[in-house]
Amino acid sequence: MHWNAPNLNVLAAELLIEELLRSGVDCFCIAPGSRSAPLALAVARRAPAKAHVHFDERGAAFFALGHARATGHPAAVITTSGTAVANLLPAVVEASLDGVPLLLLTADRPPELRATGANQTIEQPGIFGCYARWQFDLPCPDEKIPFTSLLTTVDQAVFRSRYPLPGPVHLNCMFREPLGPQPVAFPRHAVLEPLAQWMNSAEPFTRYTAPHATVAPDEAAALAKLLAQAERGLVVLGRLPGGKPTAALLPLLRALGWPVFADVQTGLRDAAEVIAHADLLLLSPELQKKWRPDVVLHLGGGFVSRRVAEFLRESAPQHYVHVHPSPARLDPAHQVTQRIVADMDDFCAALAKRLPKRGARTGLESWQRADAVAAGVLELQLKPAKNISEPAVARWLSAALPADHALLLGNSMPIRDMNMFAGGSPQRIVANRGASGIDGLVATAAGFAAGSGRPVTALLGDLALLHDLNSLALLAAGKQPVVLLVINNDGGGIFSFLPVAESGADFERFFGAPHGLTFAAAAQQFKLPYTAPTSLTELQAAYRTACASKRPALLEVRTDRRLNHSEHLALQRELERALKRVD
Repeated sequence: MHWNAPNLNVLAAELLIEELLRSGVDCFCIAPGSRSAPLALAVARRAPAKAHVHFDERGAAFFALGHARATGHPAAVITTSGTAVANLLPAVVEASLDGVPLLLLTADRPPELRATGANQTIEQPGIFGCYARWQFDLPCPDEKIPFTSLLTTVDQAVFRSRYPLPGPVHLNCMFREPLGPQPVAFPRHAVLEPLAQWMNSAEPFTRYTAPHATVAPDEAAALAKLLAQAERGLVVLGRLPGGKPTAALLPLLRALGWPVFADVQTGLRDAAEVIAHADLLLLSPELQKKWRPDVVLHLGGGFVSRRVAEFLRESAPQHYVHVHPSPARLDPAHQVTQRIVADMDDFCAALAKRLPKRGARTGLESWQRADAVAAGVLELQLKPAKNISEPAVARWLSAALPADHALLLGNSMPIRDMNMFAGGSPQRIVANRGASGIDGLVATAAGFAAGSGRPVTALLGDLALLHDLNSLALLAAGKQPVVLLVINNDGGGIFSFLPVAESGADFERFFGAPHGLTFAAAAQQFKLPYTAPTSLTELQAAYRTACASKRPALLEVRTDRRLNHSEHLALQRELERALKRVD
């Protein structure tokens, strides 16, 4: 690369972007702005950099979040100053709570313009508070400040976005004018001479060695002995690091022989030991009482099912062992008795080889029989010949998803329905479950498609789409198609399942909040193919057509919130009756 920048601002921006590229960061999500021009132009002029431009900073940040979820590497967001920076906060919160690496490159005014009433100037340092893993206020480029400090700062930022706990890092980048490529003389040789060795290499200035948390052999042996003594052991699989199972996980589950409650986010619902319909089986008080665990092995992060959480809390197991590579506490019920911070693959392999031959009575067979009964009830009640319903859509989609598609699930009802009613087991599930918000989901789907290089099907509710409507522009511009399947029940469907539903006449206005909108015109505005199937058969045909087209598409299914609530209750009654006959 030729370092012939016309001014110090351009040089600093080019050095910053080059060091990010050398550190493995090649995705840059850019919202246009004046103060950030040096950074944007540096990305534009560096061929390996992948630039994604979006007019909305919030959408750009969620796109970067989705990209980072797909790759495991930090993606960078570039914004101008002012409220543009504040729009990054929702994605920053999600990335922080769910451990997704993210780099925030926010341009800022120089210090002499801060706290002076200068236009588009806010207090940007520290704006993300406790949600940033690390933050640094980069000074304006100056020939008296060695540019080696810029490179080491970038290297620290990338490292801190990944270790010890992945998450967002904020580099606030001050620039004085000129912001464009206007020539301004500076002592080029004196500035670049300390960088000579770096400029002649392709490596980052500072190389970091990542820590690797492993479980000690004596700890693994002690835990194996503890698990072998369990009378009714249970494995709970939450969201797995990296979003997918490690190679050693299944061998460990087979060696244990315990029933496994696997959250929908794991993509492991069809493994032999997994009780796919655990959430629904816990409708049975008899099963809960008979197979209350005395030892729980919780692998991974959180899980969707509230019934599973209540079952674990009420069971009060004598030993609750939680394993995750992050040191963060994940124990809302305050019942974890042993917390193991270790790489998941290393832990599973170390434990599996120390487990004795499993006993005959693990409870697995009883749970499997009940699981088969639940599957039979769902197949009968949700078969395609019946009217379209939200549970039926979830069960159908779980089996119909093409092998090359990832499945992004919206929060509120879509992910809960998929967790309860899924029949198949898609191998890659994507969900923003750090803060479990309904904002930014369209942009997240677009970013995941770009990062993974594979198509994405996104199952969202109507309010989630309304929250992120302008991110439909990202779908139209994407190289990998996103098929957006929207369940439109005209408002907040999840509130019908909460105690507030008993609030009488005020419920509809303040919680159901019907909006009366459909999405045909939105699809037309963003030039997306649109279909509104009215039966499950029509939906199946429309979805097959959309997937085969290799283009983004919007499919809208209209349902009734009140009817949906009653359908869920009717299904639960059928399951409760059927489960009473299970031994």
